[in-house]
Amino acid sequence: CLLKMVKGNIIVPEDILSFCCNGLQGSTSPPRPREPEEREEAPGAMASPSPAPNPTEVQMSQLVLPCHTNHRGELSTGQLLKWIDTAACLSAERHAGCPCVTASMDDIYFEHTISVGQVVNIKAKVNRAFNSSMEVGIQVSYEDLCSGKHCSICKAYATFVAQGPLGSKVRLKPLTPQTEEEKIEYSIAAERRRMRLVHKDTLKDLLTHSPQETELETRDGSGAVPAERTRVESVELVLPPHANHQGNTFGGQIMAWMENVATIAASRLCHAHPTLRAIEMFHFRGPSQVGDRLVLKAIVNNSFKNSMEVGVCAEAYDQEMSVSRRHINSAFMTFVVLDQEGQPCTLPMVAPEPGDGERRYREASARKKIRLDRKYVVSCKQTEVPLSVPWDQSNKVYLSYNNVSALKMLVAKANWVLAREKEKVRMYTLEEDKFLSFRIEISVCIPAGRAFSLLSNLRRRHEWDSHYVSAELVQKVDDDDMIYHVVSQKLRNENKPQDFVILASRRKPCSKGDPYVVAFRSVTLPTHPARAEFTRGETLCSGFCIWPESEEMSKVAYYNQAMPGYLNYVTTNVAGLSSDICSTFEACEKFLLKNKDDLISRLQDF
Repeated sequence: CLLKMVKGNIIVPEDILSFCCNGLQGSTSPPRPREPEEREEAPGAMASPSPAPNPTEVQMSQLVLPCHTNHRGELSTGQLLKWIDTAACLSAERHAGCPCVTASMDDIYFEHTISVGQVVNIKAKVNRAFNSSMEVGIQVSYEDLCSGKHCSICKAYATFVAQGPLGSKVRLKPLTPQTEEEKIEYSIAAERRRMRLVHKDTLKDLLTHSPQETELETRDGSGAVPAERTRVESVELVLPPHANHQGNTFGGQIMAWMENVATIAASRLCHAHPTLRAIEMFHFRGPSQVGDRLVLKAIVNNSFKNSMEVGVCAEAYDQEMSVSRRHINSAFMTFVVLDQEGQPCTLPMVAPEPGDGERRYREASARKKIRLDRKYVVSCKQTEVPLSVPWDQSNKVYLSYNNVSALKMLVAKANWVLAREKEKVRMYTLEEDKFLSFRIEISVCIPAGRAFSLLSNLRRRHEWDSHYVSAELVQKVDDDDMIYHVVSQKLRNENKPQDFVILASRRKPCSKGDPYVVAFRSVTLPTHPARAEFTRGETLCSGFCIWPESEEMSKVAYYNQAMPGYLNYVTTNVAGLSSDICSTFEACEKFLLKNKDDLISRLQDF
């Protein structure tokens, strides 16, 4: 999900300030003044302590000069990538306290172009540290000094690895998030990491399950441009100005060179000046040093109606060619050609070469679908996502990601208010513009892992939740994701029961302090359409988080964004006019205690 980066006050030490200014015509920002809309405490009111500034946050401002631009007077994407990588690296090194190298850069979608005379503002800060790697979140915007206009350009996530002497890995200290936004990013960073690790398998799985007869066979090839005509190969000698402060080739420089050859390849197809719209993950496979020769290759893999994908890779070899070329990096870039009104033009078709060319052609189609899935399911706001998203094998990773991250975002909200307390059960509410969310919390004498196993199995929920009639396992996606068809009791004023098709995604803790997570959301399946005997219900975001309080005690919390059909039920319980929700979770506690030592039920859990 695309999230706003938090403004913070931070002063950059002089050594980092000089590094940012050296050769980049830019500066880091001083502490910002308070914004006009920020509230002051009333006289005499007790001031609440404000969170400490994030010590990893780096702010960089760059004035766009003619030397930074392309033929249209717009900031070169390659130059922007250099600045992004620099800011992100400085942020990573602030946390690590040692040199860091870029491991990967996630998908980047460019929303606007930037002109000469405008200012690029970049904010970067570490979202989460794992063992030896960390995720850095980057927000880029531009500022028009004449009009005062500010506009978002892109947001990105980069992974950096800390390096010790002789390239050894360094174990990183944990990061403690302070603000609500930082807690959200910290929580979801683990899910983004999981998605990166399965990216290759997702592409392979999509190609395996796709029909062999694709656009390659069915599209009329008359007038198509042979892909070979778009091929570009260029060599660059790595000189000292291209190296970072560790002596390796600067990652941002490699990305800039790759963008340059990709642009040339795209131009050879359309015979126009293309605009880069998106970059699919840069993945650095190894370092290169001063004196290396970098061979950059690019070719148009596929063209669609209004866009084209260019594949680009970087290989390195030394002066003696003592070893074969080393694969340094690869990426896929999406270009469009804009007319005078800024609208995308129709592009020529591409005729791929037999063999590898046809493989790249099909993979480009698969990546386009994955990009759409990621942008639609992962990047958009929760309120813009339909309640029930169509399920298929190709978008399973992103629906699972969205399911878990939506729940983690709800958990990290700061304005929960205790509404009711009945014996051991505590009920909290969160009032937002479009949703009333509630949280039920109870402490239970059961190991957290055991509670996680019991509550993640929806087939047993009817044993403690009287609203559930049955839950049928429809599809076991993998060990962590299941799809159920659930039948529930009739709602008040309804003459037939409800049914749901629910994706249940579960996650074990990524590190100490993380909860066990079981997330639920509605999906649609062709095999289970709405039926006349049921009222089809939907859930946008609900689930359990389970925190171990000790080896034998757990805090179990259930979260739910109440849908319109349930608002009356929820508000009745919040107001104390009913104790149904509290009674349900008292029954949940009894169920957990009854089954915590049941060996047979353990073996039956999915």
